[in-house]
Amino acid sequence: MLKKFLPNEHVKSIFEIHPESLKEKGIKGIITDLDNTLVAWDVKEATSEVVEWFKLMKEHGISVTIISNNNRERVSVFSEPLDTPFVFSARKPLSKAFKTTAKKMNLKEEEIAVIGDQVLTDVLGGNMAGFYTILVVPIVQSDGKITRINRKIERRILAYMRKKGKISWEE
Repeated sequence: MLKKFLPNEHVKSIFEIHPESLKEKGIKGIITDLDNTLVAWDVKEATSEVVEWFKLMKEHGISVTIISNNNRERVSVFSEPLDTPFVFSARKPLSKAFKTTAKKMNLKEEEIAVIGDQVLTDVLGGNMAGFYTILVVPIVQSDGKITRINRKIERRILAYMRKKGKISWEE
């Protein structure tokens, strides 16, 4: 069961994720978290770097959908200017939103990468749905109340995995 908490990859930020390397893995679509993955949780709009990253993915034929546990207003204000599909109140890590999104993207499980900053929501949910998962370092260290609780649990899981030699990166 603990292997469901292990991402396939760990990177410092989305900017280390390149379309060429995704395509080599057969990835044609990305399901990405929003808060602390694309921008800090209290930043409303995409930065110019994030806009360029989205353009780059699109130019290489990789479709992107934003999936968030946050509310409609938060997610739509961010996603609509990017002309990017989104799912709000996703209830991650439950796999329903992931599976529904994959169906809308018209892609197979092995053609999708899930990107996020949380092991308990993004990685676990992506792994349970059968997708390739990429864990990014959170953009900022501050979080909302529920996420702070998740982070404490996450730190224990990662410490255990590190002790068992399952992961090598440091926080």
